[in-house]
Amino acid sequence: MKTKVLIDLCLLDNLNTGLGQVSYSFGEALSKVQADDMDFTFLVPKTFAGKFGTQVSYLAVSKKYRYFPFLLPKFDVWHCISHRARYVPVDFKTKIIFTIHDLVFHLRQGVQRKRTIRRTQQRINEMDCICTISNYVAGDIRSHFDLKGKTIEVVYNGIQQMDANQEKRPDFIQPERPYFFTIGQISERKNFGVLLDMMKLMPEYDLYIAGENFREAALQMKAKIEIEQITNVFLPGTVTEEEKNYLYNHSQAFFFPSLFEGFGMPVIEAMRLGKPVFSSTFTSLKEIGKTFSFYWENFEPKYMKTLVLNGLADFYTHPEKIEAQKQYASLFSYEKNVEAYLNIYRKVAKEKKKRNSLYTLFVRYFTMMFH
Repeated sequence: MKTKVLIDLCLLDNLNTGLGQVSYSFGEALSKVQADDMDFTFLVPKTFAGKFGTQVSYLAVSKKYRYFPFLLPKFDVWHCISHRARYVPVDFKTKIIFTIHDLVFHLRQGVQRKRTIRRTQQRINEMDCICTISNYVAGDIRSHFDLKGKTIEVVYNGIQQMDANQEKRPDFIQPERPYFFTIGQISERKNFGVLLDMMKLMPEYDLYIAGENFREAALQMKAKIEIEQITNVFLPGTVTEEEKNYLYNHSQAFFFPSLFEGFGMPVIEAMRLGKPVFSSTFTSLKEIGKTFSFYWENFEPKYMKTLVLNGLADFYTHPEKIEAQKQYASLFSYEKNVEAYLNIYRKVAKEKKKRNSLYTLFVRYFTMMFH
């Protein structure tokens, strides 16, 4: 008898975020796999029903499942792509797997921080298996939460193959100007603001920061750019996949000064295309970048500039290092990612289910309703 597996891909409703992209890529890769011992159902926004072909079944998101979760079909295994999932089964027999990408309570304060910690612990209590995307996140969970004797499985993110031939030059590119590139939601955690003063010292280069640019951090950067007349930094907003490919392919280097990353997918994307990566040393970035990235130990502008110029000179005169970097980045494939999860599904399905108390199911129900 086949194991019935539900994959929660609700985060497809925002493809401009990292989790949205992860959800799409994972669904696409899993739908191509032949697993004769499992039947897969994807929980998706209505517009994505059928998007991944006929190899899988679909369950469309509906408010009735949040308020009346007992109406959900029965599954043996339920995998939530994020621990902040909006839908969780209340069936006693269903094994629950969550993938924790990062612990955002670090970014919050006061009551909001306490609430986030409490909800995360509640989710950990519900899980039959905890998965994370890096050893850094796994260690962070062990340090701050009671695992109730559960183990953690580390499964690195997959990175989609990037076709250098599928690119489109964005209209906002300044002709005949060498440029640097970075991408991500322009928020406080991404720390893109530290690049402005460095770029003032590098007038011969431009910098493009692609990503959602309407949050407070982005507005502050725009104001600084205007007031200080920084003419070589641009915040064009979100870009298409073809435009992103172009921006990576033709850049001189990729910058990633982030303060908080569970993994850091853009780092691997840039490495795959043979670009030097300059990043911060925080959270998971040294684990993922290893010896291939150049690291800013601080954000003093002159120091940052010197590291970039020296790094560029070193990187582009050692083609063997570039090839080694590409080979390393190629290890982060969705084939490996999906295979690891298939093995986890099989393992969890065979394990004896620890019976949840009625209190646990009650908490799960109300956490889902008001999450």
